[in-house]
Amino acid sequence: MTQRNYEGTKKIVLMGLDNSGKTSITLSLMGLKNIPSFCSLKPTKQFFINKFKMLETEFSIWDFGGQEEFRKDYLTNFKTYIKGTDKFIYIIDIQDTKRYDQALEYLDSIVNLLEKDNSSVDFSIFLHKNDPDLRITNKELTEEIIDKLISNLKEIIPPTFKYNLFKTSIYTIFQKSKV
Repeated sequence: MTQRNYEGTKKIVLMGLDNSGKTSITLSLMGLKNIPSFCSLKPTKQFFINKFKMLETEFSIWDFGGQEEFRKDYLTNFKTYIKGTDKFIYIIDIQDTKRYDQALEYLDSIVNLLEKDNSSVDFSIFLHKNDPDLRITNKELTEEIIDKLISNLKEIIPPTFKYNLFKTSIYTIFQKSKV
């Protein structure tokens, strides 16, 4: 694997905790629509680069494994990993309520590093696994809990830091709605 971003290629970086859905989002962005294919995914070790072309544009999606052992390295060598990034997507699994604090802490570290470097990368946060049948399959996950997560997000992100926040799902076709 090379870390070189070829000229003209749009580099997209996906980070978040393990099992947040980064690889599923990557496959969706690449156009995969066969939902059963998503059931056999294995955790990403370190990072994996997926390159593809769509509508005359070449993309390089960097899918960073979210296990703690790797996250420490990403933060230590952050500048190296994000060099040449056009789009940065941070993913939070909204169904994993027990790890909201951990996800927010990791996000806070990333935002601080981006601010320190005065990075102007296009930054988005995906509140992922917001599936259409979620309220039926997970009655404990209420809108109040999600609203509290959003409130906590807004508290840790400096007011001058530009970002977009979306609720996302790969249920059938990848969807996102602006928050």
